[in-house]
Amino acid sequence: MKDVGGKPETLRTARASARLYVPAHCLELMRTGETEKGDPLATARIAGILAAKRTDEILPLCHPLPLQRADVRFELTSEAVDIRTEVETIGPTGVEMEALTAAAVAGLTLYDMLKPYAEPPELTLTGIKLDEKTGGKSEYPRHLDSPVPAAVIELPGAEAGDAVAGALSAAGFGPLERIEPGGEGEALTAALERRLAGGPGLIVTVGGTGPAGETAARVSPFLTTELPGLMETARAFGQRRRPQAMLSQGVAGLAGESLIVTLPGDATGADDSLAALLPGLVQLFAMRSG
Repeated sequence: MKDVGGKPETLRTARASARLYVPAHCLELMRTGETEKGDPLATARIAGILAAKRTDEILPLCHPLPLQRADVRFELTSEAVDIRTEVETIGPTGVEMEALTAAAVAGLTLYDMLKPYAEPPELTLTGIKLDEKTGGKSEYPRHLDSPVPAAVIELPGAEAGDAVAGALSAAGFGPLERIEPGGEGEALTAALERRLAGGPGLIVTVGGTGPAGETAARVSPFLTTELPGLMETARAFGQRRRPQAMLSQGVAGLAGESLIVTLPGDATGADDSLAALLPGLVQLFAMRSG
């Protein structure tokens, strides 16, 4: 299975459809609900919903997902029944396969209930397709449309500088400056002053966010607009993976035209924080450039 543990959870929906061609007398059976096995549409609806909930048991590499909603609807035409499904979750991966599986199983259930009343060529299940999906990277991009200058200030003892710089470059930030101030105290303050004087962009400090660190205290005086939601999101994301994330005292906010974000010095903590923050950072710079 694909590892989705590093992806943030978002609201995700998917809509799919299929069509079952049937003879006219089978359409009437669906309207009346009178077959030897019961009501075809009601049964197929339940079958489709159950299939959506159990897609991970049917498709071997599908992730199990907690579904918030699954629905199956039908529309009878002059020659067929159109099947439409919609599935919703809050999770790290999409529900396209759940919606498609629901459409397929609902169609197969109708086929099974109607086959005593028709010859095989008269029943054709076709057109199983994904109609729409929302959420995830398709709706919350993790890459800039145009480059934004960035600087990574790596404090002594931090090990995540290379990983942070690589992730920012992959997200479209650049040109990228690497700064090693040589200390957390006055050296960090001086490094921030120099970088802010160099023009707007993103400034990411790496290290010094633990209980004994000085980074938050040194960064806070520069912030003209605090954005506490950024680090709250990073801490919440990290805490679901490592309890010690609650100890981070990182801060974030605007310093004039620049954005400052403080990340942990260890690689795992920094990776978790960036995984949670990148969609927001991309959105923020898109809003400012727009």
